[in-house]
Amino acid sequence: MDKARILILSASFGDGHNTAAHHLAQSLSRRNTVRIADPCDLGSPRTNRFLCKIYREVTTYTPWLWALIYRSTDRQDFTKPLPLLKPTEDALGTLLDEFLPDLIVSTYPIYPYILERLFESRKKVPIVTVITDSIEINAAWTRSPSDHFLVTDNHTRESLITQQIAPEKITVTGFPVSPRFGELAKLTSDANISPFKVLYFPTSRSPHVRKIMRSVLGHDTHITVVLGHNVRRLYRKAHEIKQEYPHRVTLKGWTKKVPDLLCFHHLVVGKAGGATVHEALAAQCPMLIHHIVPGQEEGNIELLERLEVGRPATDPQKISDAIGRLLGNKGALWRQQKANLLAHAIPDSAANAAKFIESKLPDS
Repeated sequence: MDKARILILSASFGDGHNTAAHHLAQSLSRRNTVRIADPCDLGSPRTNRFLCKIYREVTTYTPWLWALIYRSTDRQDFTKPLPLLKPTEDALGTLLDEFLPDLIVSTYPIYPYILERLFESRKKVPIVTVITDSIEINAAWTRSPSDHFLVTDNHTRESLITQQIAPEKITVTGFPVSPRFGELAKLTSDANISPFKVLYFPTSRSPHVRKIMRSVLGHDTHITVVLGHNVRRLYRKAHEIKQEYPHRVTLKGWTKKVPDLLCFHHLVVGKAGGATVHEALAAQCPMLIHHIVPGQEEGNIELLERLEVGRPATDPQKISDAIGRLLGNKGALWRQQKANLLAHAIPDSAANAAKFIESKLPDS
């Protein structure tokens, strides 16, 4: 029997879309022929790389400007062809003709609109949209002509229902995180908290790295800093703090061990991106948010606060104060947050999503 052909569409504007696509492909490829593609990059690689760079710069250094751009997309009518997206539309049409998918998964909101136009001259197949944001959902997602929507949590499901999406089209699977989260042991709520192990994902704003590291190290803590793509820009600054606090700082560049690190640490300090927030939830690791991209990431913070497992702490003093509260009374608040996480974590989310997607394959 031939394997089903599943096309997963992603985009490089933020890490969440690609993260979700990659982990879905891992789960789906066990029984199906899967292809991941970024039609924006296939259609206009130079333009796409430029726009991705602008996106990173704007969201890091001028988030107020991104807020204006994000709100404007709420009013954009993607049902009509846009000249800027013509190369993307052509690339996606070529993908359909070459791969001949039985089902399409989209982790980026604009593709279902393009697919609806392309299906006018091609065989229509089911479209499953994986919404990578939580609670605060842009209208680009909610107006999408998708057959099914997979969402991260029940709060987001209720948000979509209030935006007039039929409840039967919405399924809670969790954000598709690495299957590794389902295999790893997590720190329990009765774990020793001395020293308190903090995992820190910095942005590229170098002065903040030293200030935030010092705010964390003002307590009985050990800090692991994952520099990632910013290793060249930030290493010298972070290394200064490592020398200032001997044996209490670990520096890492790019790593594939993020699930292991999250499960091993007591607390994560990072930005409010969908991938990072939901990986922290899957690892049952309480979170402090030091950087917020207005719009899509505001809902991720709201989710952490509703579940009582994290909060924003957007400057070094707030981070220090928050850690102090977590450690007070023998770690009572941290232990309560761990208990809350145990109740809400979905470490097998990619498998959940894959099972749902396979159930929607034609003739399944």
